[in-house]
Amino acid sequence: MTIRDMKLAMEQGRTTSEQLAKDCLTKIKENSHLNAVIEINPDALQIAQRLDAATDKSGVLHGIPILIKDNVNTGDKMATSAGSVALAQNIAMQDASAVKALRDAGAVIIGKTNLTEFANYMCDFRKNEKMPNGYSSRGGQTMHPTHKDADPSGSSTGSAVAVAARLVPVAVGSETYGSIISPSQACGIVGLKPTNGLISKDGVIPISFTLDTLGPMAITVRDVAIMLSAMSGRVYNMARKPNEITIGICYAGLDNAKWMPSEGWRDANKKLAEVMGRIGMKVIDLPNDDIEAYAQARDNYFIFPLMRYEFQHGINGYLSAQGNPSIPQNLHEIIEYNKQNADIALKYGQGNLVAASEIGNDWQINPEYVAALTERTAAQNALDAYFNRHGVDVIMMMSAHCGLAAATGFPSITFPLATEGDRPAGCLLMARRFDEDVLLAAAKHLE
Repeated sequence: MTIRDMKLAMEQGRTTSEQLAKDCLTKIKENSHLNAVIEINPDALQIAQRLDAATDKSGVLHGIPILIKDNVNTGDKMATSAGSVALAQNIAMQDASAVKALRDAGAVIIGKTNLTEFANYMCDFRKNEKMPNGYSSRGGQTMHPTHKDADPSGSSTGSAVAVAARLVPVAVGSETYGSIISPSQACGIVGLKPTNGLISKDGVIPISFTLDTLGPMAITVRDVAIMLSAMSGRVYNMARKPNEITIGICYAGLDNAKWMPSEGWRDANKKLAEVMGRIGMKVIDLPNDDIEAYAQARDNYFIFPLMRYEFQHGINGYLSAQGNPSIPQNLHEIIEYNKQNADIALKYGQGNLVAASEIGNDWQINPEYVAALTERTAAQNALDAYFNRHGVDVIMMMSAHCGLAAATGFPSITFPLATEGDRPAGCLLMARRFDEDVLLAAAKHLE
C-alpha cells in the first residue's frame, strides 16, 4: 500500500498504525534472506500504539511505518553504524534533524536498513578492492529483491530492496555519488536525490559534507514527495501542468562504453520521450555539446578528491559529537579496530579509509582540494548555463549514468518505466537546484 492507502485505511477504521507496523515487521521476518534490514526498532509497536491513541493525527506521515538507512542517527535503542562492526555500539543520543522531522510528521521508524559499508567509501576499487554493493561487515550481503544473482546496487541498497520487496512503503537513503538513484533503478522503485542542502545533514555519518544528501525512496512519485515535504519542511504539490514543463532529452554518453545503457533501457526511455509530447510537454532534443564534458573526468577532477579530503574531517567531527567512549573516537581508531578484527571487518579491504587518514591538518588549503572545489563550482555554473541556454526546466538523461546531478548538487529522480526481460528499466530526470516542484511534477505526469 502507498502512504495515501495506509492513511485512508486508518481514517476509515480498517487498520491501525500498530497493525501496519506488525504487518511490516512480519514481512521483514519472512524476507530475512534479503538482508535488507540490519536492525529492528524494539519500541516500534509501542510508538505505533501511542500514535493510534493520539488526538492529533494531522501529520503527513501519521502512523506510517518507515525504514532509515543505517548511517543516519536515530535517538532510540538502535545503533547507527554505517554497516561497520567498528561502530556497532554507536547508539545516538538524539535523532538526526531529518529523522526528527519524520517523527514530528508522525512516522513510525521500525528499523534501520543495511547498506554498502560506510556508504561505499571503505574500499578503493582502484586498488582492486571490490566490496559488493549491499555488503557490510555488520549486516552481511543484501540481496536483489527478485534476482538472487543480480547486483542490487548501492550504497542505499537495503532501503531500495526493502521498498521494492514491499517490506515498507517508504525508506530513507543517502547519496554522495549515485547511492539513491542507482539502487532505485536496479530494484525498480522511485528514488529522489534532492538538491544538496535542501535536507539537513546533521546527525548523518558523512563521506563528503560538500556532496552528501539524504533522500526518500518509495513505490510512487507521490510518496517520495510526501517524504520530501516531511524531511525538508517544504510542501511539494506537483501542481505544474504538462504544458508548463519543457523537457530536454540529452543523448550524451550513448557512445561512451562506460555508461552505455542496454538496448531495452534505451527503447523504454525513447518511448517515454514520445509520451512527453503526447501529454502536452514541450520536448527538445538537446545537442551533445558541453554537457558530455560534464559526464567525463569529473571523478578525478573533483568527486574523488572532495571525498578523500573531507572524509577524515567529517567522520572525526561526527564521532566527537557522539561522545560515546564505547566506539572508536576517530578515523585512525576505526582503521586500527578493523585491523585487529580483520577476519570480520576486512573481508574486502579499507583502502579509502587509509587514504583519507593520510590527509594532513592543512587539507583545506591544499591546492588539490582548493582546485576540486573550484572545478565543482565551475561545473555547477556550466550546468546552470546549459539549462538557461536551452530553455529547459527538466533534463532527461538517456545514458545510464546517474552521477551528474550528484556531482553538482542538482536534484534528480528515477522511476521505473518497464522491465527488460524481467528486470527493471528506469528513467532519470534532473532539474535546476531547488526546483524539486517541477521535477516531481514532471515525474508524476510521466509515471
